[in-house]
Amino acid sequence: MLEQLLIFTRGGLILWTCKELGNALKGSPIDTLIRSCLLEERSGAASYNYDASGAAYSLKWTFHNELGLVFVAVYQRILHLLYVDDLLAMLKREFSEIYDPKRTVYDDFDETFRQLRMEAEARAEELKKSKPMTKPVNNSKRQGQVQNVGFEGGNKKKGGSDGGDAKSRKMENGHTNGKISTDETKDVVVTNGKENSSSNIGAFDVNKLQKLRSKGGKKTDTLVNKGSTVDPKKKITKKNRVWDDSPTESKLDFTDPVDQNGDENAVIVAADEGESMMDKEEIVSSESETEEDEEMEDSKMETKKKGWFSSMFQSIAGKANLEKADLEPALKALKDRLMTKNVAEEIAEKLCESVAASLEGKKLASFTRVSSTVQTAMEEALIRILTPRRSIDILRDVHAAKEQRKPYVVVFVGVNGVGKSTNLAKVAYWLLQHNVSVMMAACDTFRSGAVEQLRTHARRLQIPIFEKGYEKDPAIVAKEAIQEATRNGSDVVLVDTAGRMQDNEPLMRALSKLVNLNSPDLVLFVGEALVGNDAVDQLSKFNQKLADLSTSPNPRLIDGILLTKFDTIDDKVGAALSMVYISGAPVMFVGCGQSYTDLKKLNVKSIVKTLLK
Repeated sequence: MLEQLLIFTRGGLILWTCKELGNALKGSPIDTLIRSCLLEERSGAASYNYDASGAAYSLKWTFHNELGLVFVAVYQRILHLLYVDDLLAMLKREFSEIYDPKRTVYDDFDETFRQLRMEAEARAEELKKSKPMTKPVNNSKRQGQVQNVGFEGGNKKKGGSDGGDAKSRKMENGHTNGKISTDETKDVVVTNGKENSSSNIGAFDVNKLQKLRSKGGKKTDTLVNKGSTVDPKKKITKKNRVWDDSPTESKLDFTDPVDQNGDENAVIVAADEGESMMDKEEIVSSESETEEDEEMEDSKMETKKKGWFSSMFQSIAGKANLEKADLEPALKALKDRLMTKNVAEEIAEKLCESVAASLEGKKLASFTRVSSTVQTAMEEALIRILTPRRSIDILRDVHAAKEQRKPYVVVFVGVNGVGKSTNLAKVAYWLLQHNVSVMMAACDTFRSGAVEQLRTHARRLQIPIFEKGYEKDPAIVAKEAIQEATRNGSDVVLVDTAGRMQDNEPLMRALSKLVNLNSPDLVLFVGEALVGNDAVDQLSKFNQKLADLSTSPNPRLIDGILLTKFDTIDDKVGAALSMVYISGAPVMFVGCGQSYTDLKKLNVKSIVKTLLK
């Protein structure tokens, strides 16, 4: 039974809802559908599951793109109603005939809906009755056909196939065991006959293995004897490499000097590195020339396919309605282009499906081509996805936390080797430039050298660090660090965590404990811009583990993304799109170098231009 059915415009105006149903829905499935699917370009699947406390709904929808209407049906997921798709299609057809843009009330549509619903339910019942009657007949026919074909084939090709198979087995075994010579294999085949030939050819001669070992042993002995002429008393030292005519360097070790107590005399360099790139505006160069070239190429391809007159006439008169077949070539080209830019294949496919759903049935305007229409729709969709849905102004949130007299806590999470500690130091440097007091928490108690690495950054930036060494519970270390920051009056606590793969259950459990125990204000996922399809797996599994292993009813998930190594990818910027699409979290920082100033914001327009270039 349907729970709710309504028709509304893309602007959000509800035109009609079924009064007969009128069931009070638990939660807000319609609002969630609009926020998470329709606005986020995830409408290609045309179905959505919504879980609320005490209810589980399935939502199906369809668009009338020419009129800008959305038809949504809500029903209990356990029911598996077969007639919903058919009912939505009939509703779309009937309502489009009476739709008037100036009219906002359609009370007279109730009777039409009642008839359409009865018709759709009757069709579904007929399908249910007809399915069990037809299945056995088809299966028996198919089985009879298969048996006859197999019997005839066996009589006709029995002798030829056996001979061919025997030959292929001999060739296969002779090829795989390449150490046995061809003369020896011939002798084996002749003496042993047909049936034992394949097994004997595949057997390994133990005597030959011993001979090979003895030969190899002699060679290694001679090599050892030759190498033993080096005097072991001489200490081998690393020599400086000479590059052309450049003067030789006398120093190879550029680490900070260490005194007798083991304390480093770190040189303070952060003050001399200048303004962070976060506070600089990025200038996007116009790429009109490349876009014009692409348009010329597209127009040439279309004129070749359709001819000059037909393409000219269509561009002037416009096409009646866009169909899926018209959109497929342009969407396929767009999908290939996105994948070459390092967008995950699954994400590229879903985006193209969503764009196709939003354009199907629309009327093509005059003097426009299908390819340019599809590109414009994709550009709008990408801008909508990459633009943050909430404020990402961390400085404002820091000042709000300061007014409440508590530190603002940021936890950096991610897989191994992506640059969490380095980019944590960059964020600390940027916060220091805005007169925010920062404290680091060394909660990576797993990797050797992690505490020392963070200690070096803290000394260079002249900020306090809270550490407890290795083999400690990172959740407890983070809790004590936050308490210390509250006593000392630090504004921000930056928590460094151990790198972990998304499938490592013990480490993911420890991360979930850290997040649940300390309730940080921001959970930042640090990911590489180099990653392709694995971005989907990493983010989805991190979010899934944080949700599954949480003890609270409202688990904390990833709030934002920090993309690292962005300076190494040229135009392969697709990882940003894949990560934002799969998690819904915005890209808050972009690491683009090795110094403390190399941290900037994501320029959405620049990314979209690069993706579609």
